[in-house]
Amino acid sequence: MLRLLFIFACLGLAPGLAAIAEDLVKQGLAAEARLETGEALRLFLAADRLKPEDAFILQKIARQYSDSVVDAPDPEEKKRLAQTALDFALRAVQLEPDNPENVLSLAVCHGKLAVYSDTRTKIEYSRLIKEDAERALALDPQYDWAHHVLGRWHYEVASLGSATRLFVRLVYGGLPAASNAAAISHLERAVALAPQTVAHHLELGFAYLEAGRKPDARAAFERGLALPSKEKHDEDAKARARRALGRMAASA
Repeated sequence: MLRLLFIFACLGLAPGLAAIAEDLVKQGLAAEARLETGEALRLFLAADRLKPEDAFILQKIARQYSDSVVDAPDPEEKKRLAQTALDFALRAVQLEPDNPENVLSLAVCHGKLAVYSDTRTKIEYSRLIKEDAERALALDPQYDWAHHVLGRWHYEVASLGSATRLFVRLVYGGLPAASNAAAISHLERAVALAPQTVAHHLELGFAYLEAGRKPDARAAFERGLALPSKEKHDEDAKARARRALGRMAASA
C-alpha cells in the first residue's frame, strides 16, 4: 500500500497524501514513546517517502537510527547506523538550521559515531559535540538536553588523565577547556528544567562523582533510579549508576 501511494505521489495523483503522512508521523511518535525503535523508524521512513524534505521527519529518522545503535549486534553495524543517523540529522539542519533540536541531534550523532572512530576522528567529533551543543543552547537557553550534552561533555573531557591530555595536545592540537564545575552547572540546570528526566539526574551524579562530591552523587543517583524509565538509554544509564553506587559502597 505504501509503495503504491509513493508511486501516486510521484505522479501527482494521490490526494490527501499530506494527511496520510501526518498520520504516519503520529503513529511513529507513539511507537517512539513505547521505545519500539524499529517500528518508529519504519513509520517515519514511510512518512518521508510521502512528504520528503520535512525537517521534523528527518530529525525523527535520525533519532531512530541513533537509538538503534544500542540494539545493533556488532561494532561495524553500530557505526553504520550512527553514520546514517548523522546523514539524516545533517539534512534536517540544512532545512531548519535555527531549530535547536535539529542542531543538538548533530551533537548526539557525532558522539555516537565517535565511539567507533579512530583517535583523530574522536577528537574532531569531540570538538563538534561541544560546538553543536553550544549552538543549540544559544538558540534555546532553556533547552534541557543541550545543557545535558554540554554537561556530560565537560565532565568526560575533564576526567581525561594529564598524560592523555598532553598526548592529545601534542599530536592533535588539544581539546577545548573543560571543567567539572561547568559540567555540574549545566547538568544542575538540566535537572531544574526537566526534573522528571532520568538521564539528567544520573549524569549529574557522575559529574558530582568526578568532582569528589560523593554524598551529592549518591543523592543524584538515587533520585534518577527512583524515576520510571522513558527513554531508550535510561536502563543502560541506570545500570551504570547502580555499578557506581556499588563501587562507592565497597570503598566506604
